[in-house]
Amino acid sequence: VQLQASGGGLVQTGGSLRLSCAASQSTFGRYAMAWFRQAPGKEREFVAGISVGGMTYYADSVKGRSTISRHNARDTVYLQLNSLKPEDTAVYYCAADRTKFSYPTEVDSTAGAYNYWGQGTLVTVSS
Repeated sequence: VQLQASGGGLVQTGGSLRLSCAASQSTFGRYAMAWFRQAPGKEREFVAGISVGGMTYYADSVKGRSTISRHNARDTVYLQLNSLKPEDTAVYYCAADRTKFSYPTEVDSTAGAYNYWGQGTLVTVSS
């Protein structure tokens, strides 16, 4: 499956962005989906994930400020980011895990668990 991420940009501290990730296959609903991010000089880190059954999980760093959702009919996952901070500046990647179809509440927070990755979209938060 191919993933196409979009929605990044330059925003001021306190602003909001909605990232989108469109999948190329109609079997999108069978995948657990997640957003990761990678800042310059840092490792890729888990931001948020949504299971096949719609359960959501967030990193502590974005909990309460972000919402992940999925629209299976559109083969798309979204990440709404609010109250953005300069430390949120990073390239954001969406990822799909094909192994969770039989585990509808599970999401893995490790990058190595994901089979497919989008190309990334840059979010820059100015202070």
